[in-house]
Amino acid sequence: MGTSRQKKPQRARDADRPGIWIGYGKLVGLLRERAGLSRQDLADAVGCSYRQIASIEEGRRPAKPAFTDTAETLLKAGGVLAVLQDQVSLAQRPLFFRSFSAIEAAAMARYSYDPMMVPPLLQTEAYARRLMASRLPPLDGEDLDRHVAARLARQALLTRENPPPLLVFVIEESVLHRPIGGRDALREQLGQLLECGRLRHVEIQVLPLIRSGQAAVHGPLVLVETVEREQLAYVESWDGGSLVTERTEVSDIAMRFGMVRSQALDPEESARMIERAAAKL
Repeated sequence: MGTSRQKKPQRARDADRPGIWIGYGKLVGLLRERAGLSRQDLADAVGCSYRQIASIEEGRRPAKPAFTDTAETLLKAGGVLAVLQDQVSLAQRPLFFRSFSAIEAAAMARYSYDPMMVPPLLQTEAYARRLMASRLPPLDGEDLDRHVAARLARQALLTRENPPPLLVFVIEESVLHRPIGGRDALREQLGQLLECGRLRHVEIQVLPLIRSGQAAVHGPLVLVETVEREQLAYVESWDGGSLVTERTEVSDIAMRFGMVRSQALDPEESARMIERAAAKL
């Protein structure tokens, strides 16, 4: 006999919706009605489905910037939707991560060590989706799409200009061989690592298993340097993440990262190791 997953009660599902999505959605509905358009009319004009419009208006999914740009013109919104878009996008991210997410987006420099998976800023959509799909408890379809979109949106940091941030990624050698999403997905992912590593402000270093020492066993970590030259850290655990601001703790984390980075291959050697791993797939 098959089993079915019990749905969340309506009140629990409503509680999961960020308030900014609900407010944005109600505003879209009001502007649409004032314009004399049905949901289907708006869907046809924007180039999406009726279901997507319903989800946005009911606050069950976030509007993407492209939707907001088009809706601004169609609904003669006068900028009231555009001014909400940044907050709508930010609310896609888990609550515990939002304060760090805003800091990361404006960082002058970011350094990370990832022992188990490709860093989120470098993940392909297929790789990210497979990771998200493996979460427990499982995400439903809309939540899965939302989490994947939020992760990919963070990658805007890679192409930010004026000024571009310094981005340094240290990853464990085992990550190059862990077939998350299957061989094809991993091959595509390794190709993206090589492509990102060619960006002038990005360095990707691989920590060989034979060099992994004590500093590498404390788990993943992220360090950021703000515009004000303040250094902060972010660490994750099974049940969430923590923004670390206390100077002594940040210094300890920075020391661990420095040790890990010193044991890793340089970017050129790392690229060759990534190429060899891709060639075996």
